[in-house]
Amino acid sequence: MLILSQKQQGVTLIELMIGIAIMAILLTIGLPSFNVWMQNAQIRTATEAIQNGLQLARAEAVRRNEPVSFILGTGTSWTVSTVAALGTAIQSRASSDGSVNVTVTVTPVGATTATFNALGRLTNPATAPTQIDLDVPTSIIPASQSRELRINITSGGQIRSCDPIFTASDDPRKC
Repeated sequence: MLILSQKQQGVTLIELMIGIAIMAILLTIGLPSFNVWMQNAQIRTATEAIQNGLQLARAEAVRRNEPVSFILGTGTSWTVSTVAALGTAIQSRASSDGSVNVTVTVTPVGATTATFNALGRLTNPATAPTQIDLDVPTSIIPASQSRELRINITSGGQIRSCDPIFTASDDPRKC
């Protein structure tokens, strides 16, 4: 008489422990890279948010046919509002919205307000920010692994995001 063996249903404890050990090794190897990726994603998020806020202020100034200000707050927070007597807030963003570790450096130092006129040009080019650099502190990730980004603002109202690491004249990412 031939006895048929039953099929195994599930995994043994040894197989489970080997699987967990392999997962732990892979996580240990991949976690530092994931942290660098997350911090660089915060830089990109903050850059895009500030650039979008500046573009919103410019577009609203043209649409409303009146001056509209972009006001950079602490960290990466900002507010877009009309300049009229009541100063109606149009939109704002908090630093906690996806970019808590990002540091902002504004040129000229202390410039926080860019006001656009009905033609989309800066009304205060001497006191408005012309360059906004975004990065994360080296205490979080090394400078060599950080992807600093920059926003340039011209007196004509042009707003452009670029990467200061690229210097080739034919590279569209250069500043």
